[in-house]
Amino acid sequence: LGYGGAKFYLHNEVADSMDMAVLLMSPYADVEYSGVRSTMSGELTIEGIRINFHDYRDDLVIDRVGIDTPSFLSLVKMSDYMSMRGKSLPESFGILVEGVHLKTDADFYEEIHGYGAALRGADQDQDAGSMCSGKYGFPPEALQALGYSEQVFSMKMTVRNRGRDFGLEVSTGIEDMWEADAQLTLAGDLLNEMMKGASYRPRLSHLTIDYTDRSLNSRVRKFCKSLGLSDEQVLQAQMDAFKFYGESNGIVFDEYLLEPYMDFLKGKERIVITANPNEPIAMSQIDLYKASDVPALLNLEAQAY
Repeated sequence: LGYGGAKFYLHNEVADSMDMAVLLMSPYADVEYSGVRSTMSGELTIEGIRINFHDYRDDLVIDRVGIDTPSFLSLVKMSDYMSMRGKSLPESFGILVEGVHLKTDADFYEEIHGYGAALRGADQDQDAGSMCSGKYGFPPEALQALGYSEQVFSMKMTVRNRGRDFGLEVSTGIEDMWEADAQLTLAGDLLNEMMKGASYRPRLSHLTIDYTDRSLNSRVRKFCKSLGLSDEQVLQAQMDAFKFYGESNGIVFDEYLLEPYMDFLKGKERIVITANPNEPIAMSQIDLYKASDVPALLNLEAQAY
């Protein structure tokens, strides 16, 4: 009875919040969802979300969105904390988004890509290597040439509070493209850091990114070659896209990253990148350093498998 009552309370609270969110979004989009679901393991999700943005034809469909805690009791405590009745967070909590379905020919995707490409400084007329390697992101026609009629994106982010530092685990991926698992250790107590609000500056102690190719590299090679690029030109285009990604984030990759990445492109399935700075460093201060000094500052290394 206690579990049933708590479950009913949670579902009612979330449904009321969702109904309010739907009302607030109504001037901009029509939102529907099929229901709310919770588990004894501490997961609470909103299922079957469909969003139709006004002035656009196509819907955005999301299988489920929610939070994940260590147990159902933690879930109840999390609810109390969010309503300002609780005094402590669960030892861990996560945010999950599963099955974001984005059709490659959706009318709003063209605008999303165009906005992102403009931020990256893309020219109107990209050369073949830039387009097929995704240097500025893949436009709709490139995704279709790569064999994708839609992109299905999923992500889960979990925070673990350990007192003197806290961990951030992120698992993300796009179906039949790639998967990536990232583990970050950030200095400081989570609650104290959150109390700083906008003045909070994350300080990185450790980072591991484990990236797995799920057919994207082979599709890119095939697409680039269909545009007339040789094997060497395809490889160079992929390396240029990787270097550009680093430079866009204030980093000039050195041989400790470029050589393993070259091995990854030549047929390895995974690449693992690690950062182990000698002391915690505020990520907001990275751009104060020369881009060529950042790999040494972060002690960046990589290994292809």
